[in-house]
Amino acid sequence: MTSPSRPVEPDGKPPATAPDPLSLVRSRSYVILLLIAAVLGVPISAAAFGFLALVNKLQSLTYTDLPQALGFHGTPNWWPVPLLAVAGLLVGPIIRYLPGNGGHEPAHGFVASGPTPTVNLPGVALAALASLALGAVIGPEAPLIALGSGLAVAALRLTRKSLPKQATALVGASGSFAAISTLLGSPLLGAFLLMEMSGFGGAVLGAVLVPGLLASGIGALIFTGLDSWTGLGTYSLTLPDVPHAATPDAAGFGWALLIGAAAALLGVGIRWLALHLLKLVEPRRLTATVLAGVIVGVIALLYAEWTGHPASGLLYSGQSALGPLLTANAQYSAGALTVLVACKTVAYCVSMAAFRGGPVFPAMFVGAAGGIALSHLPGLGVTPGLAMGVGAMSVAMLKLPMTSLLLATLLLGRDGLTVMPLVIVAVVVSYVLTLRLTPPPTAAPATEPDAAGPPSR
Repeated sequence: MTSPSRPVEPDGKPPATAPDPLSLVRSRSYVILLLIAAVLGVPISAAAFGFLALVNKLQSLTYTDLPQALGFHGTPNWWPVPLLAVAGLLVGPIIRYLPGNGGHEPAHGFVASGPTPTVNLPGVALAALASLALGAVIGPEAPLIALGSGLAVAALRLTRKSLPKQATALVGASGSFAAISTLLGSPLLGAFLLMEMSGFGGAVLGAVLVPGLLASGIGALIFTGLDSWTGLGTYSLTLPDVPHAATPDAAGFGWALLIGAAAALLGVGIRWLALHLLKLVEPRRLTATVLAGVIVGVIALLYAEWTGHPASGLLYSGQSALGPLLTANAQYSAGALTVLVACKTVAYCVSMAAFRGGPVFPAMFVGAAGGIALSHLPGLGVTPGLAMGVGAMSVAMLKLPMTSLLLATLLLGRDGLTVMPLVIVAVVVSYVLTLRLTPPPTAAPATEPDAAGPPSR
């Protein structure tokens, strides 16, 4: 009986053996990496807290304090138009001229691309700060992930010690964990987000996850301590006063199927429109970013004039507006909520094409508003509608099913366990349908052997 042939590389040599994750965990160098992750978790989480505090302060300053200082009684409905035009004036040159393109294009979703190069950090921070502070419909999670990884690697290089590429990537991932440790409401949620983004599995996942969890736990403690010390807030996603959810019934499962399918269709449409708008923005970045800001501002103006609700409910990521929307849901008619979903969706598409940030929180807000709007119909309560909308819309935009499920259920506390079966159905339907509706990526054309020539030696 002939033994199977051993695979060889094109040059005739056997392939390099992949490192054993268990051997890595048992090694002394892994313990050192854990200590590095723990130490770096403190300053990186503090920097993330400071970034979020600055964004929050600038939002209040530009949207509330500045109009009052200019003599207006309250914020005029037209105020977002010049505010977002200024955002475009700032973000366009940052993306065009600073290294790193201002960070990852949010229209492409989450892409695991390794630690952010140090030279790119100023551009990432400034583009995200201008986008988030001046009203773009974009979230803070992607810039924090990029900044956390870049700051961790930059701090590591200050030691002037040469580390393997794998160790550097591990430290960078730990920095990302620390930066978003409590942003999503729990260190566990941030861990699942980064875990699903990475695509690792098995023992490799455990080896990568442990330093990140350590940095995330320390980061959560730092966030809590800075909140207590400064009184500025935790900047974590929370929902106060969640209405009680009844036990799921047959009608609820029917709504889960419908909400999952609707979210998939909407998510695919949002991504399609954002990518097509991006093609229009990229060749004319400076003027198109200003125009995009004006368009988002006009959408906010139309929403405020049409519904009578403040434009701030449509602007920004939606993170801080989600709680008030749930608390005051009785003050919103089904028509007003439908207008809110439509306007927020279009502003979300335009913002992803022109500004810098992450896709998580606007997707959650659109799903929550849509679920609350559907709760005006028979057979669906407010809490199940919100939970299913958040989960289904998140997975439609992120394609991360476990993270989306946890976002929708942990957010609701005890009632999240009650509605979890409905959320699972909605997330699964939305995930499968999104994958089926999304066209496969175009493969790069193969190079002809004759044109390539013989392999170099």
